[in-house]
Amino acid sequence: MMKRLVGAVVLIGALVGLTLLALTEPAPLDAKALPAGLAGDAVKGHYLFWAGGCASCHSAPCPDAPGRSCAKADDEKMMLTGGVRFRTPFGEFVAPNISSDPDAGIGGWTTLQFINAMKRGISPAGHHYYPVFPYPSYQRMTIADLADLKAFLDTLPAVSETPGEHDLEFPFNIRRGVGLWKLLAVDGQDFTPDPAADENVNRGAYLVNGPGHCGECHTPRRLLGIDTALAPLDHSRWLAGAPEPEGTGFVPNITPDGITGIGDWSQTDIAYALESGFKPDFDTLGGTMTKVQENMARLTKEDRLAIAAYLKSIPAVELKKP
Repeated sequence: MMKRLVGAVVLIGALVGLTLLALTEPAPLDAKALPAGLAGDAVKGHYLFWAGGCASCHSAPCPDAPGRSCAKADDEKMMLTGGVRFRTPFGEFVAPNISSDPDAGIGGWTTLQFINAMKRGISPAGHHYYPVFPYPSYQRMTIADLADLKAFLDTLPAVSETPGEHDLEFPFNIRRGVGLWKLLAVDGQDFTPDPAADENVNRGAYLVNGPGHCGECHTPRRLLGIDTALAPLDHSRWLAGAPEPEGTGFVPNITPDGITGIGDWSQTDIAYALESGFKPDFDTLGGTMTKVQENMARLTKEDRLAIAAYLKSIPAVELKKP
């Protein structure tokens, strides 16, 4: 009887293990997913580079502040060395080198491999990326835009420096486990325009939901009614403010809520803040938003107004701190 019981336990354990392996198996796109004749446009990719905030994490860190990027405005010499460190409750993540170096960076990647990293969170070697790399938002970008972005990145200087590895606590150092989280947060689909919204609002929605990845910081996370950083974004509280990812503060509510959000900001106020860094009360945007604003200032006036139009169109949600 005991032997049968042990055998049953072993069998169940084996079945569970095989099921988990199947569920967490990386599922990259294949070449058939790419449009025929796809060719990236580096000029368009240059624009998306700033819309996506690539330099904020992947340029060389400041010598006196290893946790922050020292990206400068002269992007023609941008050195995407990586090395910025993100200290989180799960351990320390290190931004990788995404320069055009074929060994230390991504210069040897194909366009398909780059698209799989951005839309599926999968490395060329077939491993899951940790979602500190915001592919749950980048997955909304179109394949054409991603091809353009890769074309631009390939024009930047190659840097052979390797920034180091993540330092994570168990069990977060087991990459395969990220596959379970992806079942909830990643579907690899392009952004879908709202048929009830106008072209301007949909343009802003694409920039916010896709390359801008605003929801990654401004939206709280919840799973089974529990607020936890391990959960996917809580879309019922979209952009309503959330704990700062590194645990050092709170990211503000940017919904049109009139008390805890930016409901008293006009569309022009929002667009001007993204351009200049100044709020309507003449205070300045601070913290990690400083780098975001510097990136947004490189967008066209029309796109900043589109972002503002979208933010004014979403449901107002009251900020609720834990």
